[in-house]
Amino acid sequence: MIRAISLSLLLSSEICHFSVQAFAPRAHQRQRPISSPCLSTTTSTSALRYNYNSNEDGKSSDALSSIISVREFLGSVIRPTVFAASLAFATLSNQPPAAFAEDTSADTVPDTQSTSKTVAKALAPPAYDEAWNLVKKYALDQSFHGQDWDEAYTKYSAGLDPSSTDEDRILKATSNLVGSLGDKYSRVLDRDAYARIQKFDLIGVGATLMPDPTTKVITVGAPPVANSAADQAGLKVGDSVVAVNGIETAGRTAFDIIDQISEDPNAGQITFTIRSGDESPRDLVMKREFLEVRNPVSYRVSETRSDGTKVGYVRIAEFNSLVKSSLEAALKDLESQNVNAYVLDVRGNPGGAFQSAVEIAGLFMNDKLATDVVDGNGVDLKFRTSKDRMVISEKHPLAIWVDGGSASASEVLSGALRDNCRAVVMGDTSFGKGLVQAVYGLKNGDGLVLTVARYLTPGGTDINKIGIVPDVPREDALPS
Repeated sequence: MIRAISLSLLLSSEICHFSVQAFAPRAHQRQRPISSPCLSTTTSTSALRYNYNSNEDGKSSDALSSIISVREFLGSVIRPTVFAASLAFATLSNQPPAAFAEDTSADTVPDTQSTSKTVAKALAPPAYDEAWNLVKKYALDQSFHGQDWDEAYTKYSAGLDPSSTDEDRILKATSNLVGSLGDKYSRVLDRDAYARIQKFDLIGVGATLMPDPTTKVITVGAPPVANSAADQAGLKVGDSVVAVNGIETAGRTAFDIIDQISEDPNAGQITFTIRSGDESPRDLVMKREFLEVRNPVSYRVSETRSDGTKVGYVRIAEFNSLVKSSLEAALKDLESQNVNAYVLDVRGNPGGAFQSAVEIAGLFMNDKLATDVVDGNGVDLKFRTSKDRMVISEKHPLAIWVDGGSASASEVLSGALRDNCRAVVMGDTSFGKGLVQAVYGLKNGDGLVLTVARYLTPGGTDINKIGIVPDVPREDALPS
């Protein structure tokens, strides 16, 4: 037997309040106090109802309550964009690496020679030296877990010198160095693991872009992924990116460039105009590839009611390089079917590209604060949604489902929508990962994942180790 479970929701265009009442058939109907500043317990006969199908045991018969297991640690990734300027993109996840031990030296990390905080010791192999410099400059914990970082350099590089070629020993020493930070999310990636994380490459050529901290010129910020299009084209760390697809980069952030590229997500190639040193600019045409990336979005019209309400259900499995374009296409299709109320399901979604979470929020609200990111040096960056890129009218009610497997990018999106009074959050308390990691490519092909920042919701809430508490708990949204 199928039962209908409903959530009544009313969005007022004049005041930032939702009227919410969770109920099943009337035998199960109940009401509870709601503490969210965007919510009240006022009931309205004109409220919209989100219906979900449930079996006798109360478990959903569709994807709404199917918990997607976290298959791998995605790492909270910010493509290093030097916080003082901008973030390029980030992938976020709730899962730490299984174990520690099983972008880079002074001449490969942008600005490593222009800051007194970074010292090129050159007493150990380049990859070790690179990792040490990056931690010293960008780590969120500038106490380095209460240790002297210069002494740590010597301690963990014992037995190594710049000419060492034993990659296993170098990897172990570098892993021990990073592991001494006591941060379960910071670690060293071997070449294979670093290549796998490129599923979150929003550009598709294996290149990391970041602004020069002094000139603000967009540069290649880390060694391209081995055998990627950028690597084969000969891009080098420090190369200036003068233009992308013929549009100059001057005065633009890495975020702006990613937004530009995402406007044509299916483009098979991209053109960088590159200047190396004092050489004349040259055009490099590179093939875009997104390896091992699946469409993370599924959707359908879940219900059509006699009062004209048509509910669209959208499941987001992860925030990979395809999520923004896939979701935008799905929403436009649902709009063409006259859907006028939406349910986003990010339960079990461990995270993905930070930039994508911000962009997706912009599909539902215009020019709003999405999140507030603070780095280890106290630099505070406020990320806003795009202007005039909404796909879904703010008049269309929205609910977002979360659970204990919803982390990082999922929490960025949920917090942005909830704190701006754009959506009701339903389900269980989310994972609670309010930290952000950057992924840096090292010269030897390995990678470094490093916690570099924490983020707050638009309302100023630090959700780390706490999570986002739903406005409507699962037990009140579903029948007993």
